[in-house]
Amino acid sequence: MSEVHSTCCYCGVGCGVIIDRRDGRITGVRGDPKHPANFGRLCGKGQTLHETVGGHGRALFPELRHDRHAPRQRVSWDAALDHIADRFAAIIREHGPDAVAFYVSGQLLTEDYYAFNKLARALAGTNNIDSNSRLCMSSAVAGYKATLGADAPPACYEDIDHADCIVIAGSNAAWAHPVLFRRIEDAKAKNPELKIIVIDPRRTATAEIADLHLAIQPGSDVALFHGMLNALLWENLANAGYIEAHTRGYDALKTLVREYTPEFVAETCGISSDELLTAARWFGTARAALSLYCMGLNQSAAGADKNAALINLHLATGHIGRPGAGPFSLTGQPNAMGGRETGSMANLLIGHRDLDSAADRAEVAKLWDVPAIPARPGKTAIEMFEAIRQGRIKAVWIACTNPAQSLPAQNTVRDALMNAELVVLQEAYADTETAPYADVLLPAAGWGEKEGTVTNSERRISRVRAAVEPPGEARPDWRIACDFAMRLERRLHGRASARFAFDNPRQIFNEYREMTRGRDTDISGLGYATLDAKGPQQWPYAIGARQGRARLYEDGLFATADGRARFAAVPYRPVAEMTDARFPVRLNTGRLRDQWHGMTRSGRVARLWAHAPEPAVALNPDDLARRGLRSGDLLRLESRRGALHVIAAADAGIAPGQAFLPMHWGSRYLSGAGINALTLPVTDPRSFQPELKHCAIRLAKAALPWRLIAFGTPRDGDALARLAQLQAWLPRFEFASCSLTAEAGGVLLRAAASAAPADDVLEALHALFELDGEDVLRYADPARGNTRRVRLDGERVAAVCLTGDGSSESWLREFHAQGLPAAALGAMLLAPTDRAPAGAASRGRIICSCHGVGETAIVDALRGAAGDATARLGSAQQQLLCGTQCGSCLPELRKLAAAAVAAA
Repeated sequence: MSEVHSTCCYCGVGCGVIIDRRDGRITGVRGDPKHPANFGRLCGKGQTLHETVGGHGRALFPELRHDRHAPRQRVSWDAALDHIADRFAAIIREHGPDAVAFYVSGQLLTEDYYAFNKLARALAGTNNIDSNSRLCMSSAVAGYKATLGADAPPACYEDIDHADCIVIAGSNAAWAHPVLFRRIEDAKAKNPELKIIVIDPRRTATAEIADLHLAIQPGSDVALFHGMLNALLWENLANAGYIEAHTRGYDALKTLVREYTPEFVAETCGISSDELLTAARWFGTARAALSLYCMGLNQSAAGADKNAALINLHLATGHIGRPGAGPFSLTGQPNAMGGRETGSMANLLIGHRDLDSAADRAEVAKLWDVPAIPARPGKTAIEMFEAIRQGRIKAVWIACTNPAQSLPAQNTVRDALMNAELVVLQEAYADTETAPYADVLLPAAGWGEKEGTVTNSERRISRVRAAVEPPGEARPDWRIACDFAMRLERRLHGRASARFAFDNPRQIFNEYREMTRGRDTDISGLGYATLDAKGPQQWPYAIGARQGRARLYEDGLFATADGRARFAAVPYRPVAEMTDARFPVRLNTGRLRDQWHGMTRSGRVARLWAHAPEPAVALNPDDLARRGLRSGDLLRLESRRGALHVIAAADAGIAPGQAFLPMHWGSRYLSGAGINALTLPVTDPRSFQPELKHCAIRLAKAALPWRLIAFGTPRDGDALARLAQLQAWLPRFEFASCSLTAEAGGVLLRAAASAAPADDVLEALHALFELDGEDVLRYADPARGNTRRVRLDGERVAAVCLTGDGSSESWLREFHAQGLPAAALGAMLLAPTDRAPAGAASRGRIICSCHGVGETAIVDALRGAAGDATARLGSAQQQLLCGTQCGSCLPELRKLAAAAVAAA
């Protein structure tokens, strides 16, 4: 057994991890107690990283097809890269450099990003390189640049400990950044006077910690922030000295916000004027106010304005550049920051240079020793795939991202991929939604298998280290890009220079850091040796520095020509798609606690399915009742772009007239094109980020009378292999979803259709769940369309398939999940009843995924304990261990504890 220190590959908190390895395998992961981002803590996703490395679905060998309608065949690396180089060179010669494009990812390492950026701009001659960070962080980039002059988050995690007012806007940090949220919980516990304001249309787990929850209408953030500034001005809480000394544009903003009176803002945002004034007073009177914000602000057609309007509040009060104060954008991906720093987005250049600056382009060209950097703006993500659909971009190289799941208006995106002359997919997993569209599949090394660096939300650069060799013939991303570049260079210029002749990622990092010298991102004094010796460091870290800079703008000098920050006088604009009589429901999207992005990685871990076991749309209970619906009903959701079917779930935290659907569900787990069949491709005019957060929909009970539910544990124990087989079945039904079951090593399939399928289809499904043997209990009522089959493994329920009447599903699933003795029940197992046999108590929702603890046991323990909520929770934790490992469930546990006290 040996250990390797590395960094988690999920969100942008950038937690340090210690990887355990044995005999060439990663066997475990735990938090690194010395890493300043997490001090040893890890969320449930991070703790299970070792379960995502091997197994089914990994891309192992290069694959290629010459005929779009034929399957890909395994080929050598030389054959694959030569084929791509030939095609790219031919397209560039015939149609020009802008006929090719690169779509990369915030999950690449900084060295990977640098290689692709150099490949696109210095060799291919195009600015058509964009990142999936366009979908999450580009509005934050635009907001920082418009106000502070540079895309540089000025605060750090330590500021949470020093703030006496924290505003959390458009972020369910308790689920999206759980380790960071633990730090907020700690700060509140140490300082009960700390005021926490949560701004979110939903009452989320994050809102449970709030002293004030502003449940604003979706998209009304700019009006809210202007209203807060209006109140600050009326109550003389603005910092006139700071404004005078360090800013510009205040008078124009002051004139604008006069119209945003408390009454107007209250009506616009759907809150009370007292709530608005309370928020403004807490922010204005705070010694140090910190704001934390994420996708609720960014994923909007007015995202840049939302970011800027919030930053206005900090500039107007001087809450910036000192401990506990500043506007702090939380990054969604592990290295979206690294991509921004390396200029790996269509409208950026390396080292925070601007593409529209001739001087910046000339400087980059000189550093790369090329005649010029192209001046024509590159296509951003939405523009890129539209250009592919229209045939203006002929070839696209997709690296470490899954656009056939994550981009809005999925039907259009998939049309684009079908229309491309060449789709190259560089990916660690061969079973993503994008993989079927790839003409060439290049197997990439994944987490734990490659070396490099990442930058987290607080500008902290950490080392990523390999613990094992990549499987099969997979290679590091930077190596693939450089190998291809040398081949393309020979075809375009008749020779291969040393421009891409890197032997290791350290050499790439060293070249990259030289391009930051003298910039606001200066890391010329930082290298692998320093990171290895001193640990993770924040930028800037210039030559001669002993450590990175925790906070920016402490001297009041900003990254603008005159050193002054800029107020942004931006008007309020509503959501891009309003509701109307045809589409009357506001759909919000967001994250689940234990899943991540398109679930390419997290969806392989059974434990991570416990908290949210199936795709579901959350609706206010009163809305369900008004529509004659119940939790568990199958609904049809439809927008102006597409439709899908999904199960309904009641959630009192959802405002009436709204719905919430997690962003994760793509066509690997849900029939159709997934959630993004509904979402909107309209983009912000400055950040070019699409409004993924909100769209207008209509919903109704699905007219699909035939139903099926099947679940079980494969005899060979290989649930991932069985899940892959089930995924191939999803397109056969008008509605279907599949998942792993958190317990019993099982899988689940739910389906519905307008009519029963042919007998051979049902028999094939029975065989898939191993329900076709002589040891299977069976019942069939063809006249009513009801069938029931149950397979036992000794005393335990091993597999079940119900069609038609599924009333016994709930208790049969409890028998399967808990391994309850069932053999004595005999034919009772086939009974069409929702009444559970004795001994089959429901565990309720699984709250603690780490220890598999359900709501029923937690509520019983809380009610049986004495004292206040804290004492009862401590007693329940001692008894059940819930919330004692990763802590992600603590907000829900505290809510249940408070309810138990109220009910006492």
